[in-house]
Amino acid sequence: MYDVVVIGCGIVGAATAYELSKYQLKTAVLEKENDVADQTTKANSAIIHAGYDPEPGTLMAKLNVEGSRLAKELCQKLSVHYNQVGSFVIAFNDEEAKTVEEIYERGVKNGVPELRILSGEEALKMEPNLNPKVQCALYAPTAAIVNPWEFAIALAETAVRNGVELYLNNKVVGIEKTADGYLITTDKNVYETRYIINAAGVHCDEVHNLVAEPEFRSLPNQGQYYLLDKSQGKLVNKVIFQCPTKVGKGVLVAPTVHGNLIVGPNSHFVEGYEDVSTTADGLAEVLNASLKSVPGINFRENIRNFAGIRAYIDREDFLIAESKTAKNFINLAGIKSPGLSAAPAIAKMAVDILRDLGLSATEKEGFVDTREKINFKDLPQEEKAAVIAKDARYGRVICRCETITEGEIVACLHSPIPPKTIDGVKRRCNAGMGRCQGGFCGPRVQEIISRELHIPYSEIEMDKTGSYIITGETKVGGNL
Repeated sequence: MYDVVVIGCGIVGAATAYELSKYQLKTAVLEKENDVADQTTKANSAIIHAGYDPEPGTLMAKLNVEGSRLAKELCQKLSVHYNQVGSFVIAFNDEEAKTVEEIYERGVKNGVPELRILSGEEALKMEPNLNPKVQCALYAPTAAIVNPWEFAIALAETAVRNGVELYLNNKVVGIEKTADGYLITTDKNVYETRYIINAAGVHCDEVHNLVAEPEFRSLPNQGQYYLLDKSQGKLVNKVIFQCPTKVGKGVLVAPTVHGNLIVGPNSHFVEGYEDVSTTADGLAEVLNASLKSVPGINFRENIRNFAGIRAYIDREDFLIAESKTAKNFINLAGIKSPGLSAAPAIAKMAVDILRDLGLSATEKEGFVDTREKINFKDLPQEEKAAVIAKDARYGRVICRCETITEGEIVACLHSPIPPKTIDGVKRRCNAGMGRCQGGFCGPRVQEIISRELHIPYSEIEMDKTGSYIITGETKVGGNL
């Protein structure tokens, strides 16, 4: 019998698992994919929002500002790439300038520190590649960029190190009420628990309705992106937003923590909960919108396109509450933007709800709240030499685009949540994230996975379950 089972291990589920791992509880996490952070979390804008956008008094507003502060602390503790670059919301006419003033007032009410409105001249002095027609800009110095999947992986790994049990490839297919709690049936096993945290993202309504009367409906919303080469990475230094509309914060232009430039997303409701296909029309929409902000973007330097699904529900605010018809079943639903920013605060709120429902949570002695991770290319030269002296594998570069060494790949393969796919390795140490997108290092990464985890080549997948790379021999025997 578990005290708590968390369903879903994206950023919200991982943050909740991390928070629960601080206490003397028997906790499990069920994830339907073959890795953590393999849905919405791996396909978003990677922004830690300052908190001026949500309406004052909403959960979004409260949890965004608190979560932004906590995210900065956690990334420092857990060796996660994080850079507080600040953000602009730019206006091009009097109507948009009025919107900027309204957002400023909203941010002040939400408690966002250091906000100020810049003139067009001041904005261009800070960001000379902006459209010269910019009239004014809201400047939020506390906004940041982060590696979103690394953040979630770090939280999940730390939770596992502190005793949380993680079960991958476990899709929840049934939930049954019992006298003491719930029986959760997956496509692999059955788990018994006293409390359930539903952090299943776009599938939250499906999971909830397995045991309770419907209360909300998921509305999957897709956004498409460009990822540009490092040659474009210094075009802007901050996150550049346009004035928000009814459909969201609009297309942004921003540097990434790895030195690239990310552009997107658009916003369209879709039928499929996992429709991450890109389209020519969708990408053209993103391109045209972004050039209004930064006319000099060279889209010939694009190295990858991708799409993500936002976890909208049929209400404006986050839904963080016990189900009305299933006692001790807590929904963390509708966690759209600023969900990544708010996740650590959402997790704390979830634990508070559990306590209010009667869960006894005693703090654990010896809780591990740090994570050591070597990012070899970021080290000073003398430290690189010292690392290589201890382990020669750090002297062998496998991914030349990103300067990722064999030592880093091996380390991630022996981490608390070892990846078993090429993209799983990529998300942990960045091998394959560069200009060639793994075209050169992919086979070598596959070889290292096979060697270190004793997995036959034919069983190693690219990413999702079933995405096999080798399916059989093309020739058997014979002479060349």
